[in-house]
Amino acid sequence: MSTSHRPVIGVTLDSESPGGYSKYPWYALRQNYSAAIAGAGGLPVALPHLPEHAAAYLDQIRGLVVTGGAFDVDPALYGDGSRHATVTLKENRTATELALVRGALDRDLPVLGICGGQQLLAVALGGSLIQHIPDAVADALAHEQPNPRHEPGHAVRVVAGTLLHRIVGTAEMRVNSAHHQAVREAGRHAVVDATAEDGVIEGIEDARYRFCLGVQWHPEFLIDPGDRRIFDAFVAACG
Repeated sequence: MSTSHRPVIGVTLDSESPGGYSKYPWYALRQNYSAAIAGAGGLPVALPHLPEHAAAYLDQIRGLVVTGGAFDVDPALYGDGSRHATVTLKENRTATELALVRGALDRDLPVLGICGGQQLLAVALGGSLIQHIPDAVADALAHEQPNPRHEPGHAVRVVAGTLLHRIVGTAEMRVNSAHHQAVREAGRHAVVDATAEDGVIEGIEDARYRFCLGVQWHPEFLIDPGDRRIFDAFVAACG
């Protein structure tokens, strides 16, 4: 596919404090996010944390990928009055991503939320989160998987009749897992399209939009055949 025909896909960045790469605050993004998008025919561009410019960025892109990261959405944003001791915030990142997601949905631009991006999407759709899985789910799986992220950690069941099921074409996927929080309620109009064996929500979608999908795992590692199909379907919707 020529560059001129590739839809421009905005990809949210993580933010890091001074140290490591730089003595000053810096952005971060794993290379496999952009590789998966480009491999599906998209042209990925990084979106810095400038919430006041969200609308201008949305004018330039055809779809939005909200990435994961080692932080949490402020529980106040979904109505929880208390904050679990494990919760870590990146408030400017969350403000930017909320502005981008809400703006994208208003424009009916395709949105794909990955891991923490799925949780952010759920909040934007009016849902809520489990703040710490080990304290809320009896006999929970190791959602912070001990093995490397490029290997599967557990299976998910895909709900028949959903967008996700139409995309991946299977009732089960083997996925990686890197989260201590999860979606509690998907939102008034959203539906759950995948769950783990312990009942933890692993995927959500909202049929009111052209393409609105969130997955709790990291499909950019392309572990399961369905992972590539998710990116293919997303980029096709952006075209």
